[in-house]
Amino acid sequence: MAIEIERKYLLEAYPEDLISEGTIVVEKEQFIEQTYLALDGDQELRVRKITDLKTGQLEFTHTFKKGWGIAREEVEYAISEGLYDQVVKAHGAIPLTKRRVTARWGSTIIEIDDYAQISLLVLEVEFPSMEAADGFVPPAWFGQDISTDKQYSNKKVWRDLQLQAGRGA
Repeated sequence: MAIEIERKYLLEAYPEDLISEGTIVVEKEQFIEQTYLALDGDQELRVRKITDLKTGQLEFTHTFKKGWGIAREEVEYAISEGLYDQVVKAHGAIPLTKRRVTARWGSTIIEIDDYAQISLLVLEVEFPSMEAADGFVPPAWFGQDISTDKQYSNKKVWRDLQLQAGRGA
């Protein structure tokens, strides 16, 4: 099983000025619909519909994650649109939606997630090792490090969304 190592930061504002001046170079923009199929302790099973906002190309994924915090086990693979639709329809949940901007900041790839249903803006950086993650010094504009704060995990935000809609989770 692959290990995903990432740090997450709570952005106070979208870095429009840094993009305009070329400090951040946008590589792609996507709209993501994410539905959790099973949550149990530190394990999660989810599906995603990912729309490339430039080309309109669709991608569908199925992901299993295990663990909390900066380093987690992850298995992700592509699924068909038909399977995605069937699973989401059977589950009956409201998908968590977000606009994801993947960009280059110097030699670092960053992902900015702007959540559609709530007021939340998160920046993520993936690392090849725990040493690289531990040694990373973020600039002040990244905001508060929320890598280990469960309040900001996607599954917690999704679960809250289901409860608000009266669906339970």
